[in-house]
Amino acid sequence: MNAILALENGKVFKGKSFGASGERCGEVVFNTSMTGYQEILTDPSYKGQIVAMTYPLIGNYGINTEDVESRKIFLEGFVVKEYSKIASSWRSEKSLGDYLKENNILGVEGIDTRKLTLEIREAGAMKAVLSTLDMDEKSLVEKARKSSGLVGIDLVKEVSIDKKYVRSGQKDKFKVVVLDCGVKYNTLREFAKRHCQVVVVPSDTSSEEIIKLKPDGIMLSNGPGDPAAVSYVIETTRKLIGKVPIFGICLGQQMLGLAMGGKTYKLKFGHHGVNHPVKDIRTGKVYITVQNHGFCVDIDSLNKKDIEITHINLNDNTLEGMRHKRLPVFSVQFHPEAGAGPHDAEYLFDEFIEMMKKHKA
Repeated sequence: MNAILALENGKVFKGKSFGASGERCGEVVFNTSMTGYQEILTDPSYKGQIVAMTYPLIGNYGINTEDVESRKIFLEGFVVKEYSKIASSWRSEKSLGDYLKENNILGVEGIDTRKLTLEIREAGAMKAVLSTLDMDEKSLVEKARKSSGLVGIDLVKEVSIDKKYVRSGQKDKFKVVVLDCGVKYNTLREFAKRHCQVVVVPSDTSSEEIIKLKPDGIMLSNGPGDPAAVSYVIETTRKLIGKVPIFGICLGQQMLGLAMGGKTYKLKFGHHGVNHPVKDIRTGKVYITVQNHGFCVDIDSLNKKDIEITHINLNDNTLEGMRHKRLPVFSVQFHPEAGAGPHDAEYLFDEFIEMMKKHKA
């Protein structure tokens, strides 16, 4: 079945469908990961986006039930150069194409992903439409231009859970409340490995309700879209600062930045992949990190009397980590839980454990 990806700047890319049929709008971004497509598909942070993989062959090890990072696929569409119809892995339970069809997600192959990536790098992430129904290029470009995009849109409410649930470690030394803005399962696994009881709560849970749970620490999770649009989480975060140790990841860092008086802005084409170099300023060490975000905290907007910059992106010098100088609060813009990707940054979970120990003593 023929398929078309049309961008708001008028550029059109033609390919063949290997997933569900239909039509979806979203912001088109590229991801530089060579592996980990199943984790990318199930990362809630991709809600509202059409993801194009730069690695040319995708699907060669199939899909299994163990590597999902959330309860379903949240992205709007999946674009690859070549889809491997053969899945050769002992862990494979089904093909990527079947998985996309089951979840009603459009998958398109045969598109020149190098050309598409260069287009995004030059023009920036753009609104787009992916379709197997409408083959009128002008019509699709117009649909892309009229779509809502990500700026000013609250996508967190579309990925967060409806009611809280508990996940326990082997020995519950600490209770961590995770404010779910689109958390990945591997974050919960990392806490469980460190003997933490994890209580996952919906994104609209109030600060008062969270404090009633008597947490030793609070995790502000990753999530999709424009952080400035999620004012209720920012307000909750503001009220929690200083009351209990807080660790923010990705969108969680952006929420903390806004709650502490900073500003966020949209990156040209975002950071999406598992090979982003980040320097820990405190030690001088460089870590290869997993990243997935289109917005960032403006370093110059932060109050340097209260906030210390801890990590910097070595590709573009954007903010990758910060810490409050007096209060038990820190965050990073990347994904230390990996899933998929390198495990370089797992030490941050240990730092949070130490912070909770110190605060509890």
